[in-house]
Amino acid sequence: MATKFSKETYLYWYELMLLLRRFEEKSGQLYGMQKIRGFCHLYIGQEAVAAGCMTATNPDDIFITAYRDHGLAIAKGVSAKSCMAELYGKATGCSKGKGGSMHFFGVKEKFFGGHGIVGAQIGTGAGLAFAEKYRETGNVVLCFFGDGAARQGILHEVFNLAMLWDLPVVFICENNNYAMGTSVKRTSNVQDISKLACAYDMPAEQVDGMTPESVHKAVEKAVQRAREKGGPTLLEIKTYRYKGHSMSDPAKYRSKEEMEEYKEKDPIETTLTKLKNDLNVSDEEIEAIHERVKQEVEESVTFAEESPWPDDSELYKDIYVEDDYPFITD
Repeated sequence: MATKFSKETYLYWYELMLLLRRFEEKSGQLYGMQKIRGFCHLYIGQEAVAAGCMTATNPDDIFITAYRDHGLAIAKGVSAKSCMAELYGKATGCSKGKGGSMHFFGVKEKFFGGHGIVGAQIGTGAGLAFAEKYRETGNVVLCFFGDGAARQGILHEVFNLAMLWDLPVVFICENNNYAMGTSVKRTSNVQDISKLACAYDMPAEQVDGMTPESVHKAVEKAVQRAREKGGPTLLEIKTYRYKGHSMSDPAKYRSKEEMEEYKEKDPIETTLTKLKNDLNVSDEEIEAIHERVKQEVEESVTFAEESPWPDDSELYKDIYVEDDYPFITD
């Protein structure tokens, strides 16, 4: 069966998605053991979005997202060790143990959060795109948000200015159907979120978020438009989360039948089938991937367990840019 994508691309997608899945499964387990505390929003089920975005972008392109950020951070190159340490609140975490699950950050990896305020990253993402345009870097910003954040007023203000200024930004709505626990059908008469772009004459598209192929194709097209100074695009990537909104959510608002229907589309399983049936990847090659992923996740936990807690002196650091800001006292 012919395909546009190489065997190496499928292998990359499979290993990345498996890593994200196993990292999140381990995070959920550790949360239950109270090793990880506070809020924790897992990315399980949405891995194809991260995988497709990675192969459709350059390393210098910027990602910014909301608080369901573990998967995108690791995909962008923030190490599993520093991510797990951040979940533990340790000093070696990607945000020095001060951000926790909702506030991952990686400057050198071009991952700018992890934002806890619903919709805040939409404005910040446009600001990052403005900076890239001003500096003439040629880089594009991928600004991720959920279907719940699509109802925030900031989205409309940002869409208006992003179009007016032709900003190099791709707005990606990861529509997993339920915001916190409320169906898209119950939040607005406009259930086709991609139509929100129409008021601003912004190109928009609905995308199957359960396959990395479809995500890659749509993102590649939108990124190319932005790079060629064609302005923003809205992509409504229709995906699904298998877990609740957060670890405290039992997700009783949806049926088992619906869950099973989406699990039949699991991007990891469908990609594995593709590798075995169409690309002649051996069981030994697959097992080697599983072992690498298992080891990386285990090493991340060991690293987090053995890392120190932040020193008390860190409490007032990283709040203001000015080191000698006069209104901070011990």
